[in-house]
Amino acid sequence: RSKGCNPLWSPLLEKAMDVIIDVFHQYSRREEDKDTLTKKELKLLIEKQLANYLKHVKSKATIDEIMKDLDINKDSQLSFCEAMLLIIRVTIATHEHLHEVEDQQQHQHKHQHQHHH
Repeated sequence: RSKGCNPLWSPLLEKAMDVIIDVFHQYSRREEDKDTLTKKELKLLIEKQLANYLKHVKSKATIDEIMKDLDINKDSQLSFCEAMLLIIRVTIATHEHLHEVEDQQQHQHKHQHQHHH
């Protein structure tokens, strides 16, 4: 087998997808149904895995509200698909937040330059 083709190497985005699935399972397997998150499992996942990024989600909703919001079929558990909605929202909010921070930095930069004249 040639050394050039390392089966462990995979594109970054695919790695990210694998990580999301892995993390979901780390928490979904703790209680009851192995492939859904209970409210307790969701709370743990958010506290341990999304604590910093969830700050960018403006509403700062409680776990109850997040659960109610995501639980589309109202079975008091989150399927992978339902949990992905949270990850998508947080990712979009974080992306927007990063742009806001960038804009602020550029804005400050412009002001600094004006003072020199």
